[in-house]
Amino acid sequence: MRKSAVLLPIALLLLAICSIYSCGRGNGAGGSDSDSTSHALPDTLRVGTLYSPTSYFIYREEQMGYDYDMVTRFGADKGIAIDLHVAPSLTSLVEMLDSGIIDLAAYEIPITAEYKPHVVAAGDENITTQVLVQPKSDNPITDVTQLAGREVYVEAGSKYLYRLENLNDEIGGGIKIHQVKSDTLITEDLIEMVANGEIPLTIVDSDIARINRTYYNSLDIGLPVSFEQRAAWGVSPKKPWLADSITEWMGQAEPRKAQARILKRYFELSKESPALSIDFSKGRISPYDRFFRQYANEIGWDWRMLAAQGYTESRFDSTAVSWAGARGVMQIMPRTARAYGLSSSKITNPEANIRTAAAIMKALDKSLSKKVPDSEERRKFILAAYNSGIAHIYDAIALAKKYGKNPKIWDGNVADALLMKAKPEYYNDPVCKYGYFRGKETTAYVRKVMDFYKRSTAHIRL
Repeated sequence: MRKSAVLLPIALLLLAICSIYSCGRGNGAGGSDSDSTSHALPDTLRVGTLYSPTSYFIYREEQMGYDYDMVTRFGADKGIAIDLHVAPSLTSLVEMLDSGIIDLAAYEIPITAEYKPHVVAAGDENITTQVLVQPKSDNPITDVTQLAGREVYVEAGSKYLYRLENLNDEIGGGIKIHQVKSDTLITEDLIEMVANGEIPLTIVDSDIARINRTYYNSLDIGLPVSFEQRAAWGVSPKKPWLADSITEWMGQAEPRKAQARILKRYFELSKESPALSIDFSKGRISPYDRFFRQYANEIGWDWRMLAAQGYTESRFDSTAVSWAGARGVMQIMPRTARAYGLSSSKITNPEANIRTAAAIMKALDKSLSKKVPDSEERRKFILAAYNSGIAHIYDAIALAKKYGKNPKIWDGNVADALLMKAKPEYYNDPVCKYGYFRGKETTAYVRKVMDFYKRSTAHIRL
C-alpha cells in the first residue's frame, strides 16, 4: 500500500507534465495547437473576402462567387454560421486577419514571402499564370517567341505590362506593346475587344481569362506567358488548426464533388445566348403571345416589350436554365420566384413564369418611380434592374449623381455609371453599397430588349 501510495502522485505528476508539453507533439513557443482534432470549430466563423468576378459578387439579389459558394458549403457541412465581411483591398483583408477581425480569408492570397509571416494557407492551392488571349484559329500562337512582330494591348502600369516588357527582353525584342489607359478601359474590356476583332491580342490572369471565355466562346486562352503563381485561402498563423480543418474538409469526397460543380458553374458554363431568327411575317412573336398580352396589360405595359424580354432572356425556351440558376421563359431566380409565390415545381410553366415576371416588373416600377419620374425613361431602368437586381441600379444612380451624370437618364448616364462598377475605385466608393458588378452584360441586355421591341413594333400590331 505504501508503494502504490507513493507511485500514484508520481504518475499524476507525469500526466500533468505530459499535458503541458503535449507529450512530444509540441506546438512551438506560442503554444498554438496545429492538430485540428483538438480544436472545435466556432458556432460562427468570421470570413473575409473581396468583391471580384471570381470570389464574391451580387447578381439578381443573390450572393455568388466561387469562394463564397465554397465557404458557405463548408459552413453548411460543419453546421456553423458564416459571418461575411468584405474588405476593400487585399492589404486590408490581411490586416483583418492580423487584427483578429476575421478567422478566415476566403480569397486567393498569393503564397509568397510577402504574406508568409501573416497568413497560413488553408485548403486547396489555386495555380494561375498569365495567359495570352487570342481568337481561335487554325494557326494559333503556340510559343511566346511567335509574339515577335505581333501587337499586344495591355493596361498601362499593370502587372501585365511589366510581364510583357520582360518577355520582350527574354525573346530579344520585337513585340509591339500598346499601353491602354486604365481610366478608359479595363482588362475585361480588352478581352471583349479581342473577341470582337477590335484588337489582336491581350494578356490576363488565367482565372480571369476562364471566366471571360464563358461569355466569348471564340477565345483561345491556352498559352501561358508567365511562371505559375500559387494562392490559397488564408488564416492567421495563430490558428493553424483552422487551416488543417479546412484542408481536411476539402480533401473529402463530397466537398470535392461540390467543388467540381461550383468550378463548372463559374468557369465553364457558357453565358452566351444562342441566336434565334424571328419571322415576324407570321403575325406573332412567340408561342406565348397570349400570355405576354394578358399580363403586360395588367401592369400597363406594351405586350411587345414583355415579349422582347422573353426573347432576350431565354429565346422563348421554357426549359432554359442559366449558369446562375435562373429558369423558364423569363429566367426567374428560384428564390425570387418563391418570394412572389411561384413554387419550384411551376417555375418553368410558361404562363406562371410570365405572370410572375410581370409582377416583378410592377414591383420594380414602384421602387424606381421616385428616382426616375419619367415613365418611358424608367422602362430602361426597370429592364436593367430585372437583369442585374435593383441593388446595382441604386448604386449606379448614386455613382451617376456623384460623378456629374444625370441620375434620371439611362443612356450615357446611369448606364455608364453601371459600367464603372467593374472598377475597384468605383465599387469601393462609399456611395456604392453592393460592390463589384459586370455592368456590360446589363447595359447590353437593355439595348437588346429595346432593339427587339422596336423591330417588333414595325411588324406586330399592338
